[in-house]
Amino acid sequence: PSPAATGPAPGPPDGGWGWVVVFGAFISIGFAYAFPKGIAIFFKEIQGFFGTSYSEIAWVSSIMLATTYGAGPISSILVNRYGSRPVVIFGGLLCGIGMVSAAFCTSILQLYICVGFITGFGLALNLQPSVIIIGKYFLKRRPIANGLAMAGSPVMLCTLAPLNQFLFDNFGWRGSFLILGAILLNCCVAGALFRPIGAAKASVKTQSVEEGKEVLKIEVTKDAMEMNSSTNVPVESKTEEEEAKDCCEKVNKYLDFSLFKHRGFLIYLIGNVLMFLGFFAPIVFLAPYAKHIGIDEYSAAFLLSILAIVDMIARPATGIIANSKWVRPRIQYFFSFSIAFNGTCHLLCPLASGYTGLVVYSVFFGLAFGMVCAMLFETLMDLVGATRFTSAVGLVTIAECCTILLGPPIGGTLIDTFGDYKYMFIKCGAVMVLAGTFLFIMNYYNYRMLAKEEKRKAKEEDPKSVRTENEGRNNWNKETVQDGPELEPLTEEQEGLKKDVNGT
Repeated sequence: PSPAATGPAPGPPDGGWGWVVVFGAFISIGFAYAFPKGIAIFFKEIQGFFGTSYSEIAWVSSIMLATTYGAGPISSILVNRYGSRPVVIFGGLLCGIGMVSAAFCTSILQLYICVGFITGFGLALNLQPSVIIIGKYFLKRRPIANGLAMAGSPVMLCTLAPLNQFLFDNFGWRGSFLILGAILLNCCVAGALFRPIGAAKASVKTQSVEEGKEVLKIEVTKDAMEMNSSTNVPVESKTEEEEAKDCCEKVNKYLDFSLFKHRGFLIYLIGNVLMFLGFFAPIVFLAPYAKHIGIDEYSAAFLLSILAIVDMIARPATGIIANSKWVRPRIQYFFSFSIAFNGTCHLLCPLASGYTGLVVYSVFFGLAFGMVCAMLFETLMDLVGATRFTSAVGLVTIAECCTILLGPPIGGTLIDTFGDYKYMFIKCGAVMVLAGTFLFIMNYYNYRMLAKEEKRKAKEEDPKSVRTENEGRNNWNKETVQDGPELEPLTEEQEGLKKDVNGT
């Protein structure tokens, strides 16, 4: 069809059905982030059932989190190919299948596969599409929409922590896994709300265009076969090279590897990879730590609820602050401060000896955790833009999965080695303070370099016309000076005529 028939691409509506999409993202993101933390309620009992150590049982959450992040590129490719709606629905089905099958596991290795890989992959198919579709529906109000959607994690954590303890007391961990598998099927309902923008008209037009392209391809291949049969020229080597190029172009279409030349993206990637080494371990071990110092099970689970309630308030509030005219131009500094503040809370956690101290720690930890999560994807979109955001999310998540995978087991190893939880909290706090400091310094350097590049561009664009005009005038004057001796006879004749006229 002609460009007039297709019309311009629809822009972000910044409202309308977008708020329903935010609600769907609220559910899917909430399960993706909260479920690996909420399942830690069962770890102490599963550890006693299978007779495993702290580090071995911590692999369940770490494998789930690493799969959720490591499958980011696969999720991004599927979203680019099929859209967010079918990907999230399929992810919800995988989550349900993984948890139901985990209820029949007879070894810790089977739990790694069912809970870690299958459920983790399903959560990955919930996380990335939900974040990507918000960027398509919102532009001006994007920080607020991201903050509201990311608030699903604390709300789900606040609900899942006491619910898991209730399910365990009444049905055991096997029966609880069956019920949780059915609850995770609600992600399919959330995915059904992700309506594509302008899908009805675009689908008919793209089908007609694709049909026309297929007819043209068939005709071209027939002509090529006829030419090859008549001339007997070998074309096999050319087709193989073209196929290799087509594969590279397709991969680069779904994942933009040129982002590794982007200075801001590399700074963000290095800082986040370092941060995730100590980001999730304190949440995974908070309830077991409370039980270790003699606090009852429901009070230990309530610490996660306190953390989630504060987190639930902190995320939308952070989104509103980040959207203000004072913070949004320098949102990377705010993100760096949030990471360093999070690490400081972990460094001070060993000072909390009783239940009151752990409640205070949970309040500050929930505030810092909500600040980081609310800006986690907003800062990435601020650096690379909405068009390259899908590829950036996939590349970032696959790089982060290594430290996410190692974080909780390293913390469990420290607990097994020293018999005390404080070394785990100190390790996580030191790593996050280091990551926040690195991001603050490098973002300051990045902002300065961007300002210099803008000034350089302005100098190159503005004085160009003035310089060319001056150079042209100088060249014209030089040419007239050089041609002066050739024009001397004409000037003498003119002076003679002037004298004759004056004489007459």
